[in-house]
Amino acid sequence: MKLWKMSGSGNDFVFFDGRGDATMERRARDPEFVRAVCTPHTGVGADGVAVIQASETKDFRLAYFNRDGSLGELCGNASLCATRLATELGIADPKGLTFETEAGVITGRLRDGRPEIDLQPPAGLRTDAGIGRTAGEVRLGFVDTGVPHLVVRTEDTAQVDLEGRGPELRFHESLRAGANVNWIAPGADGEWRMRTYERGVEGETLACGTGAVACAVMLRAWGETGDRTRIRTRSGRLLEVTLEERGGVTVPSLAGEGRIVFDGALREL
Repeated sequence: MKLWKMSGSGNDFVFFDGRGDATMERRARDPEFVRAVCTPHTGVGADGVAVIQASETKDFRLAYFNRDGSLGELCGNASLCATRLATELGIADPKGLTFETEAGVITGRLRDGRPEIDLQPPAGLRTDAGIGRTAGEVRLGFVDTGVPHLVVRTEDTAQVDLEGRGPELRFHESLRAGANVNWIAPGADGEWRMRTYERGVEGETLACGTGAVACAVMLRAWGETGDRTRIRTRSGRLLEVTLEERGGVTVPSLAGEGRIVFDGALREL
């Protein structure tokens, strides 16, 4: 099985090309297979598995599976990586492409060799999530950017009790489907610093694309940023979010990394 190991600002993925390959699609939907591939040391090691599939109306379809084997509605960094890989494979035009996800159609492009995508308008914005704060938490908001997210404004992400507070918020009783949890704090030179506890991984990931968009949306709603937000991820790499009003709705654009670390063949799991 041909594979590509990719990194999106430290979010790492195993990509497969499943176009016209029914066996590939069937295996990718097997939670045990996904967990085996994503397991470090005995597998390839990744935050998730992504499969490029054929689409009748768009350039391709992207199916994304979390590390625990569950189907993900959307992954921002995997979508950036898919944009890069699709152009590498000659599936789509780097000047402009569209692909389907469980969260709707995504538009993407390469800009100066760097992938950029336009997400669906955010939904369910609540500047106050109605969840009690603990020490160090300034405010909590909620927004769905293709994936449900809690955004926690704090003054210092280094002081966050991520492993303790993360599961508590991720499974909070007020959230019907749970949520990713993002802590955001001011950084240097006008940047912001973010840490994420990610559902489906059930731990900290080095970056989160839809989380960066959620933070940008929430920071603007709180009056702390404008239409452009630069977010430094846990990996040290930068994600940039632009919010543009089109036809009465907010369209977020996410730019970041889509790096092909290596390609090869899966042999034995």
